[in-house]
Amino acid sequence: MVSVVYVCYFISLLFIPLFKLIPVLLFILEKHSLAYIYTAFSNPVDLPGFHEFTAMGLLDNRMIDYYDKNLPVCKIFYFLVFNYFFLLHFLTDTHILQWMHGCEGETQSDGTMQFVRGMDMYNYDGNDFLSFDDDRQVWVAPIHAAEETKRKWDEVQVLKEYTKGYLEKECMEWMSKFRDFGKEQLQRATQPTVHLFTRKAKVETNAILTCLATGFYPKDIILHIKRNGRILTKEDRVQTDGVLPNHDDTFQRRDYVEILKSDVAKYTCEVKHPASSMHIETSLEPKGEGNSLVIIAAIIPIVLVAIGVLAFLKFKTHYLGKIFFFPLCPLKLTCVPFLSLLDVSYADN
Repeated sequence: MVSVVYVCYFISLLFIPLFKLIPVLLFILEKHSLAYIYTAFSNPVDLPGFHEFTAMGLLDNRMIDYYDKNLPVCKIFYFLVFNYFFLLHFLTDTHILQWMHGCEGETQSDGTMQFVRGMDMYNYDGNDFLSFDDDRQVWVAPIHAAEETKRKWDEVQVLKEYTKGYLEKECMEWMSKFRDFGKEQLQRATQPTVHLFTRKAKVETNAILTCLATGFYPKDIILHIKRNGRILTKEDRVQTDGVLPNHDDTFQRRDYVEILKSDVAKYTCEVKHPASSMHIETSLEPKGEGNSLVIIAAIIPIVLVAIGVLAFLKFKTHYLGKIFFFPLCPLKLTCVPFLSLLDVSYADN
C-alpha cells in the first residue's frame, strides 16, 4: 500500500511541470490573421451591391478595410498588372477573378507575433486556380488550365522572392500594427448619440427623414433606415453623407430618404457601433398629428360641458350677453359659432 502511495507521488511530480506550462501553451496558441481579398468582374454587373472591382481587408476575419469604385489608383494598378491576361480572354462573357493574400501568426509569451503560414492564392469563377507554396517557394497549379501560368511565374525569381518576403515579414508587421491600433481604438471607444427626425422637402406632400449618429469613435459604424422592419437601400433612394469628422475628434454619419407625409408606416433607425458594443434602434415619433388628437380629445368634453352650461343659463335667465358671454369669451368672434348653436343673440357694447 505504501509503495503505491510513493508511486502516485512520484507520478504527480512528473505532471506538475506540465500543469504549470498549460497557461503558457494556451497563450502561445492564440492565433491571428491578416488577409486582403480582391474581386474583379470581366464586365460590369448591373446588380445592386456588385461592383466591377472591390477590395476588402480582414483582421482575424473581421473587416477593417474596404474599397470599391473609389479605389486608389495604385491598388487597382497593382492588381491588374499581375492579372490582366486572365481578363483579356473573356471580353464577351462575365467571369469572376479573386485574389487573396495574407498571413497567419501566433502570439508569443513576450507579446510578439511569430509567423505560421502565408496565403497567396487565385480563384477563377469559384474554383481554385493558382496558389503560392511559401515553404518550397513555388507556384502550385491544381488544374491543367493554370499550368502554363505556373511555369511562367516560377521563372520570375523576383516575383517569388517578393511574395515570400511580403507574407513572412511585411504582412506580419502590418498585422501587429493593426492589432495595436485596434486595442487603442477599443480603449478610446465612444458611443454615438442617435437622432431620427423629419424636415421639409421641396415637394409639399413629402418630408425628408434623417437619421443622425454623432459623437462616436472610432469611425466604423453600421447605420440602417428601416420601414416596417425592412432595411431601405439606394434603390429606395436612401442617401448618405458618409462618415465625417467632428471638431472633437469624434465622427458623425447622416443618412436620409424622402418619404410621403401621409405614410403611416413605422420608420426606425438601427445603429451598430462595434467598438463600443452599442446596438440601438430608434423609432420616429409621430409629429403634430398625435399631439393634435390628444388636444382634440381633451377639448371635446370641455366644449360639451360649456354648451350644457350655456343652455341651462339660457333656460333660467334668457340673458347671457352681459352676465356670462363677455367674461368667458374676450375674443368675441371666437364665441359666435357657439352662440348660434344656442340661438343666443350677440350684441356689441
